[in-house]
Amino acid sequence: MPVEMTRQRFEELVADALDQLPPEFAAAMDNVVIFVEDRHEEEPDLLGLYHGVALTERGHDYGGVLPDRISIYREPILEICDSEAEVVDEVLITVIHEVAHHFGIDDARLHELGWG
Repeated sequence: MPVEMTRQRFEELVADALDQLPPEFAAAMDNVVIFVEDRHEEEPDLLGLYHGVALTERGHDYGGVLPDRISIYREPILEICDSEAEVVDEVLITVIHEVAHHFGIDDARLHELGWG
């Protein structure tokens, strides 16, 4: 049975996860915004998604673009968790995973590091 949680509480968990980023990573995040959304329409089981150009792929001509987006999908995370503690853990994992994509770390490397 999915965990029930208000959107406000879920957003607090996302903010808490961002606060756990090492300061040097938080400071290096450039032109990116984080959104909490209910669900990805085309892939409803997706937990999070990075939309943008990773820092490692930005060239000298990068500029004048809208911010990259990280979407954290509330409903699928709540559906796979059995307790608030599990939601806290899953939100942290998902936020770290998507922020890592912003820094150019791919899924294979994330799995090796235990953040898959």
